[in-house]
Amino acid sequence: MHEEPILKVRNLRKQFGPGCSQCTNLDSNRLEKNYCTVCGTVYAVRDVSLDVYPGEILGIVGESGSGKSTLMQCLYFDTDVSSGEAYINTPVLAGFNVFDLSSQQKRSIRNHDYGMVYQNPVHGLKMNFSSVGNIAEKLIAAGNRNVGNMETTSKRLLDNVHIPLHRMKEEPRNFSGGMQQRVQIAKALSNNPPILFLDEVTTGLDLSVQANVLDLIKRIQRELGISMIVVSHDLAVIRMLADRTIVMLNGEIIEQGLTDQVLEDPQHAYTQQLVYSLL
Repeated sequence: MHEEPILKVRNLRKQFGPGCSQCTNLDSNRLEKNYCTVCGTVYAVRDVSLDVYPGEILGIVGESGSGKSTLMQCLYFDTDVSSGEAYINTPVLAGFNVFDLSSQQKRSIRNHDYGMVYQNPVHGLKMNFSSVGNIAEKLIAAGNRNVGNMETTSKRLLDNVHIPLHRMKEEPRNFSGGMQQRVQIAKALSNNPPILFLDEVTTGLDLSVQANVLDLIKRIQRELGISMIVVSHDLAVIRMLADRTIVMLNGEIIEQGLTDQVLEDPQHAYTQQLVYSLL
């Protein structure tokens, strides 16, 4: 690939705790997995670097506590990073480390450049707003003021994710888990973001519903050419969606490559264990 990444992340670190002279260099023998036995600091994400290319789906896989969801929260500004850099390759943002921007500028990125679909729809939707109202909220945040346009856009998006239009004025709290996820996807797409984050979006859904949501994500990616980061502990999800895959353990990337390559010929003992536990 000769094109520039749409998102470039370098040495992202997120720690919970002050750190001490025994653990700040991260290769200390005082670290128990990603926990410092001296001062109690947890290094949830340890100097992670990654690239996401235009129109690519990057999968991030790892067990619970591996740091993959914390990484997503850092990238989406849901939590502050301890250190590191991230660059978004758009005309307005090129060259700026987005972690250094003001909270207002970060909010603008969330409104225009990023979409997010959370594992729990409660975090991504206002459950007491109608489905249309949820999408309108995102459109208004991105600067839209024309009510007619917003309603047209909302209908198109809900139709696109297979929400029956006669239910679009209903509140998502009346919907099944799979429908709530589809409304969340519609809302995340409303500002045509170049980058979409998907955090464990099929966890807790029935298998047939999972398959529908995954098909939808695949179709959207094909039609709109959006770059996506998909976090999952489920290798089947990663196998179906991701072009390239990163494997995380104890806050670090331990293996990465083309998805087929990582899953067919895992190099690291932990990845081997992950893959073989599926067979």
